[in-house]
Amino acid sequence: MSFFCGAWRKYRQNTALSQIEAMALDAILAHPEYHAILENPDSSGMPENNPFLHFSLHLAVAEQLSIDQPPGIKAHYEQLMEKTKSNHDALHIVMECLGEMIWLSQRNNTPPDQGIYFECLERRMPK
Repeated sequence: MSFFCGAWRKYRQNTALSQIEAMALDAILAHPEYHAILENPDSSGMPENNPFLHFSLHLAVAEQLSIDQPPGIKAHYEQLMEKTKSNHDALHIVMECLGEMIWLSQRNNTPPDQGIYFECLERRMPK
Protein backbone atom coordinates (compact mmCIF):
# COMPACT_ATOMS: atom_id res chain seq x y z
CA MET A 1 0.00 0.00 0.00
CA SER A 2 2.71 2.46 0.96
CA PHE A 3 4.57 1.76 -2.29
CA PHE A 4 1.62 2.89 -4.43
CA CYS A 5 0.84 5.85 -2.18
CA GLY A 6 4.50 6.85 -2.33
CA ALA A 7 4.59 6.65 -6.12
CA TRP A 8 1.42 8.76 -6.29
CA ARG A 9 2.87 11.30 -3.85
CA LYS A 10 6.10 11.56 -5.87
CA TYR A 11 4.09 12.07 -9.06
CA ARG A 12 1.97 14.80 -7.44
CA GLN A 13 5.11 16.52 -6.10
CA ASN A 14 6.81 16.21 -9.51
CA THR A 15 9.63 14.17 -7.96
CA ALA A 16 11.65 11.64 -9.94
CA LEU A 17 10.21 8.12 -9.99
CA SER A 18 12.09 4.86 -10.10
CA GLN A 19 11.37 2.56 -13.03
CA ILE A 20 9.02 0.38 -10.98
CA GLU A 21 7.26 3.45 -9.58
CA ALA A 22 6.76 4.71 -13.15
CA MET A 23 5.18 1.35 -14.03
CA ALA A 24 2.91 1.66 -10.99
CA LEU A 25 2.01 5.19 -12.00
CA ASP A 26 0.76 3.94 -15.38
CA ALA A 27 -1.76 1.75 -13.55
CA ILE A 28 -2.63 4.51 -11.09
CA LEU A 29 -3.30 7.05 -13.84
CA ALA A 30 -5.55 4.54 -15.60
CA HIS A 31 -7.73 4.39 -12.47
CA PRO A 32 -8.79 7.88 -11.36
CA GLU A 33 -11.50 6.28 -9.22
CA TYR A 34 -8.73 5.27 -6.76
CA HIS A 35 -6.85 8.59 -6.59
CA ALA A 36 -8.67 9.78 -3.45
CA ILE A 37 -7.70 6.55 -1.67
CA LEU A 38 -4.06 7.10 -2.62
CA GLU A 39 -4.30 10.61 -1.16
CA ASN A 40 -5.73 9.29 2.12
CA PRO A 41 -5.28 5.50 2.44
CA ASP A 42 -6.32 5.46 6.10
CA SER A 43 -9.79 6.80 5.37
CA SER A 44 -12.81 4.59 5.75
CA GLY A 45 -13.64 4.96 2.06
CA MET A 46 -11.97 1.74 0.89
CA PRO A 47 -14.01 0.19 -1.93
CA GLU A 48 -15.11 -3.43 -1.89
CA ASN A 49 -12.44 -4.36 -4.43
CA ASN A 50 -8.94 -3.70 -3.13
CA PRO A 51 -7.22 -1.07 -5.30
CA PHE A 52 -3.78 -2.08 -4.04
CA LEU A 53 -4.30 -5.67 -5.14
CA HIS A 54 -5.57 -4.33 -8.46
CA PHE A 55 -2.46 -2.16 -8.93
CA SER A 56 -0.27 -5.12 -7.94
CA LEU A 57 -1.87 -7.28 -10.62
CA HIS A 58 -1.28 -4.49 -13.15
CA LEU A 59 2.42 -4.54 -12.20
CA ALA A 60 2.65 -8.32 -12.34
CA VAL A 61 1.13 -8.44 -15.82
CA ALA A 62 3.32 -5.55 -17.04
CA GLU A 63 6.39 -7.47 -15.89
CA GLN A 64 5.19 -10.71 -17.51
CA LEU A 65 4.59 -8.90 -20.79
CA SER A 66 7.98 -7.17 -20.70
CA ILE A 67 9.80 -10.51 -20.61
CA ASP A 68 7.14 -12.75 -22.23
CA GLN A 69 7.01 -14.97 -19.18
CA PRO A 70 5.32 -17.39 -19.19
CA PRO A 71 6.29 -17.83 -22.82
CA GLY A 72 3.34 -16.94 -25.01
CA ILE A 73 1.69 -14.44 -22.65
CA LYS A 74 2.66 -11.55 -24.89
CA ALA A 75 1.03 -13.21 -27.93
CA HIS A 76 -2.18 -13.80 -25.96
CA TYR A 77 -2.17 -10.19 -24.83
CA GLU A 78 -1.63 -8.92 -28.38
CA GLN A 79 -4.58 -11.03 -29.57
CA LEU A 80 -6.70 -9.55 -26.80
CA MET A 81 -5.60 -6.06 -27.83
CA GLU A 82 -6.65 -6.76 -31.42
CA LYS A 83 -10.05 -8.01 -30.31
CA THR A 84 -10.84 -5.45 -27.61
CA LYS A 85 -9.17 -2.44 -29.27
CA SER A 86 -8.26 -1.36 -25.74
CA ASN A 87 -4.97 -1.76 -23.90
CA HIS A 88 -6.73 -1.39 -20.56
CA ASP A 89 -9.47 -3.92 -21.35
CA ALA A 90 -6.89 -6.41 -22.59
CA LEU A 91 -4.80 -5.92 -19.44
CA HIS A 92 -7.85 -6.49 -17.24
CA ILE A 93 -8.66 -9.77 -18.96
CA VAL A 94 -5.07 -10.96 -18.44
CA MET A 95 -5.21 -9.79 -14.81
CA GLU A 96 -8.44 -11.68 -14.19
CA CYS A 97 -6.95 -14.86 -15.62
CA LEU A 98 -3.75 -14.44 -13.60
CA GLY A 99 -5.89 -13.98 -10.49
CA GLU A 100 -7.96 -17.07 -11.34
CA MET A 101 -4.82 -19.17 -11.80
CA ILE A 102 -3.37 -17.96 -8.49
CA TRP A 103 -6.66 -18.55 -6.67
CA LEU A 104 -6.93 -22.12 -8.03
CA SER A 105 -3.31 -22.80 -7.14
CA GLN A 106 -3.87 -21.67 -3.57
CA ARG A 107 -7.21 -23.45 -3.23
CA ASN A 108 -5.78 -26.73 -4.54
CA ASN A 109 -2.38 -26.33 -2.87
CA THR A 110 -0.65 -26.85 -6.22
CA PRO A 111 1.96 -24.87 -8.15
CA PRO A 112 0.66 -22.20 -10.54
CA ASP A 113 -0.38 -23.84 -13.82
CA GLN A 114 0.37 -22.00 -17.06
CA GLY A 115 -2.16 -24.22 -18.81
CA ILE A 116 -4.95 -22.91 -16.58
CA TYR A 117 -3.78 -19.34 -17.21
CA PHE A 118 -3.77 -19.74 -21.00
CA GLU A 119 -7.06 -21.69 -21.04
CA CYS A 120 -8.68 -18.80 -19.19
CA LEU A 121 -7.24 -16.31 -21.70
CA GLU A 122 -8.57 -18.35 -24.61
CA ARG A 123 -11.97 -18.68 -22.94
CA ARG A 124 -12.12 -14.92 -22.34
CA MET A 125 -11.01 -14.03 -25.88
CA PRO A 126 -13.75 -11.87 -27.44
CA LYS A 127 -15.20 -13.29 -30.65
